Amino acid sequence: MEQKALYDYLLLLGDNPTILGQRLGELCGHGPELETDIALTNISLDLFGQVRNYFQYAAEVIGNGATEDSVAMLRHEHEYKNALLVEQPNRDFAYVICRQFLFDIFHQLLLNELMSSKNERISAIAHKSVKEVDYHVDFSSTWMKRLGDGTEESNQRLTEAMGFLWRYSMELFKPTETETLMAEMGVGPDLSELKPIYMERVNTTLQASKLVMPEKTTYQYGGKTGRHTEYMGYILAEFQYMQRAYPNMKW
Repeated sequence: MEQKALYDYLLLLGDNPTILGQRLGELCGHGPELETDIALTNISLDLFGQVRNYFQYAAEVIGNGATEDSVAMLRHEHEYKNALLVEQPNRDFAYVICRQFLFDIFHQLLLNELMSSKNERISAIAHKSVKEVDYHVDFSSTWMKRLGDGTEESNQRLTEAMGFLWRYSMELFKPTETETLMAEMGVGPDLSELKPIYMERVNTTLQASKLVMPEKTTYQYGGKTGRHTEYMGYILAEFQYMQRAYPNMKW
């Protein structure tokens, strides 16, 4: 039971950067300027590097001939445990930045806590990843302020993006049974303790961006328990294509 719970927890840690990394990869060559295009691509590569660490460990934990490739690419849609936020499409640059910002703040808080995990392997991954995520936070927060405090149109587009994406943000803090168990064992954090810090940091950046936090939001949940949006199947069709078309390829 403990082994299965650890495996599931590693999927919870790895699937968010997997799907967000894939979404960012779709933007390669489509950024608004060369420097930003390269930055988004590098963030995608950072996330996939973290994913490899999680899924190499997950393959060792579950055994049965599993590899990082099979863990990443040969699961069915309902077996992915990413939050709904990261699978939202790249509607425009404001949506890309807002989605990134909402995840980055959470990701940074999570990794800071995971560095103290009683699981030494997870702690080591967090120590290795947190410096990259510090940059991700700086990047997305800076762009939030540039867009929000830029032109009337950029503020309007960012306001629209925040109004739409905010409904998916609280799923990050709704613990699954696995996350609750890992918190009790000292492997992962108590997500409820991270939420008020998250809200404060998000609100501070929104104020600096001349935005207000959305009110009366009906929050959406389900991704972490395998109930995804209509976008997920399309993401996996592209993400898994090479591995399914040419079995046993190595990442």
